[in-house]
Amino acid sequence: MKGTDNVFFSVLDLAPVKDGGTVAETFRETLDLARHAEAWGYRRYWLAEHHNMPGIASAATAVLIGYVAGGTQTIRVGSGGVMLPNHAPLVIAEQFGTLEALYPGRIDLGLGRAPGTDQRTARALRRHLANVEDDFPRDVAELQAYFAPVRPGQAVRAVPGAGLNVPIWLLGSSLFSAELAATLGLPFAFASHFAPDYLTQALEIYRSRFRPSEALDEPYAMVGVNVFAADTDAEARRLFTSLKRQFINLRRGVPGLLQPPDDTLERDWSEMEKAGVEHMLACSVVGSPETVRRGLESFIGVTQADEIMVTAQIYDHAARLRSFEIVAAAMAGRATI
Repeated sequence: MKGTDNVFFSVLDLAPVKDGGTVAETFRETLDLARHAEAWGYRRYWLAEHHNMPGIASAATAVLIGYVAGGTQTIRVGSGGVMLPNHAPLVIAEQFGTLEALYPGRIDLGLGRAPGTDQRTARALRRHLANVEDDFPRDVAELQAYFAPVRPGQAVRAVPGAGLNVPIWLLGSSLFSAELAATLGLPFAFASHFAPDYLTQALEIYRSRFRPSEALDEPYAMVGVNVFAADTDAEARRLFTSLKRQFINLRRGVPGLLQPPDDTLERDWSEMEKAGVEHMLACSVVGSPETVRRGLESFIGVTQADEIMVTAQIYDHAARLRSFEIVAAAMAGRATI
């Protein structure tokens, strides 16, 4: 049975834009968190592509990855993920080939199948939406070919990119990417931090159908979890209200900036909204250091994950750093990276 002592921990950052803050401030805090995460022993630091979301500043994901990688020394930096339907595979190969050339051995490319936004914005990004999700396996294969060594007579190549070792991960919140990752022999990350429904089934499919490849000898699964840690359970629950408010606003169709903790939340949502948000955030660990340690041990025991991707939309930057520091303490004694 796995525990925190033999599982890697990593960070997923959505680059939250706070009410009363600025995007420039968001980016400074992102780099500061990445530097702390590196010092605390986190394995990788991923940024997620979202568009037309006022509270998320990581739309130009490759650019922000370069900023974080340039400001750190050893931690792996990557995408969690790039939404491949929004891009031509060659462009992604060139972007991440450039990043790998600049920061060799430190870049990850996590790929998502959804557009990461609403349909109107997706159309503005890609201009056409016909069968883009159905094209995902083909686009992944094309991307892999661009990273392979150049073949004789190859007419189109990624420069830079060709021949570079950029690990590709498949990300998902359903069963499709789990099966594709197993078929291709790629590492798999499940977005259980906001879509927990198919977690157990996706992991079972991935592990049972995995085929070894040049990239990976055996299955490697990462799972996402929201962790809101503070010195007391009450303070952690208070910090958690910022994320709940963000999900309420999203469900109401009015996504906005990250709000400060909200003591009035319980009076401001319907029972249906409460049930929906709590269901989406079921994979969350909220509490004091001891509560968090027990919660993470339980989550690892259930999922048998090889790696835990921790995310935390916390309004106050100092409180956010403290939360990740508490998680780092729970990692004490695990295998050396």
